[in-house]
Amino acid sequence: MTPRIVILGGGSVGMFTALRLQRRLRAGEAHITLIDVDSYMTYQPFLPEAAAGNLEARHVVVSLRRVLPRCTILNGVIEDIDTGRREVSFRPHRGQARSVGYDLLVVCPGSISRTLPVPGLAESGIGFKTVEEAIHLRNHVLGQLDLAASTDDEAIRREALTFVFVGAGFAGVEALAELEDMAHDACRYYPGVEPSDLKWYLIEATDRILPEVGPEMGAWTLEQLRARGIDVRLKTSLESAVDGRIVLDDGSVFDAATLVWTAGVKPNPVVAHGDLPLDGKGRVRATPFLNVVGHDEVFAAGDCAAVPDLTKPGQYTAPNAQHAIRQARVLADNLLATIRGTARRPYRHAYAGSVASLGLHKGVAQIYGVKLRGPLAWFVHRTYHLSRMPTTNRKARVLMDWTLALFFRRDITALAALSDPRREFEYAAMTERTVSHAR
Repeated sequence: MTPRIVILGGGSVGMFTALRLQRRLRAGEAHITLIDVDSYMTYQPFLPEAAAGNLEARHVVVSLRRVLPRCTILNGVIEDIDTGRREVSFRPHRGQARSVGYDLLVVCPGSISRTLPVPGLAESGIGFKTVEEAIHLRNHVLGQLDLAASTDDEAIRREALTFVFVGAGFAGVEALAELEDMAHDACRYYPGVEPSDLKWYLIEATDRILPEVGPEMGAWTLEQLRARGIDVRLKTSLESAVDGRIVLDDGSVFDAATLVWTAGVKPNPVVAHGDLPLDGKGRVRATPFLNVVGHDEVFAAGDCAAVPDLTKPGQYTAPNAQHAIRQARVLADNLLATIRGTARRPYRHAYAGSVASLGLHKGVAQIYGVKLRGPLAWFVHRTYHLSRMPTTNRKARVLMDWTLALFFRRDITALAALSDPRREFEYAAMTERTVSHAR
């Protein structure tokens, strides 16, 4: 009987694992099924550039069906993982739930935003982990500039031009820096709106930003952001955001129409829908060979897995794309080894460092102990992530976007209706009912 491999999650780990298996499996050696909520994989390191308009949003996602033609792609929500019966229950976006049996299971649904019970956060905030959120933020920020340029109400104008980001890790710093850079450039098209009118806040509960690039580079980044007029508040927490009224624990109170929450991530709750062993942080407990503790036929990697870091005894690998892509290679090879009865190999990777973009021609990096800043770090950031972008098709499209940006200014059109695409049709229908009643 042909072994059945089921992969839960179509992110970096899931897609790259399936891609490697697809290339290396012999004809008829195994059947691969990949299950994910979406039919595409998002390359998250490029989300800030997509939000700023440096990249076309469609170019930072990869169609799973296109790159995995030898795999069965199912879209829906995972409801249960039964390791005893070796079955996964999932519900398509419409219709009844169904079960999928497996011989080998890969659990890699990734992570979601880690929120806190802050009053008003769920109603006022937005995360920054998906391409939909990036598109929305771009349109929203430009929409606030439209509003500020169109109103005479000073209170509304002040609220529209106030932007708050909570969390100063990679996601928060890069998203804020890119959007601030875009909005600064866009002000030239809004008479009466000056860059100095825009108020940008970065709120961080700890005493430093960008810990991934080290204390020195983090301090340099802090200086650069503050030099751009960004109000960075360290050792500060958000206490409330009810109706857009921002209340900080340092006593500050002000209104803001934009609240972006990037204060960490947590494992996708899907991993708790079953009998898999979890650690105190809700991650699936994995061995260095990437199989789940106590389950030789189940594997886990990426943000949702607690994978021992063999280069740092007693610690676990960080939840980032650098580890995810490399873990996918080892995971795929160990799946092949399991099928063919050969030896598995452990995952071992010494952290190479980090790179971050701070807007056009601005960046910071620390790679193998070498510290970079400014245009050189920005160039290294782009070069590194372009090399990691899956498929030649997407690499070419990203490179084309960057090339065109050398000759043309970035677009500042705000497509606010994307968040409510039926608004125009509903208005037309409502108008027709009004006219009909009048008759």
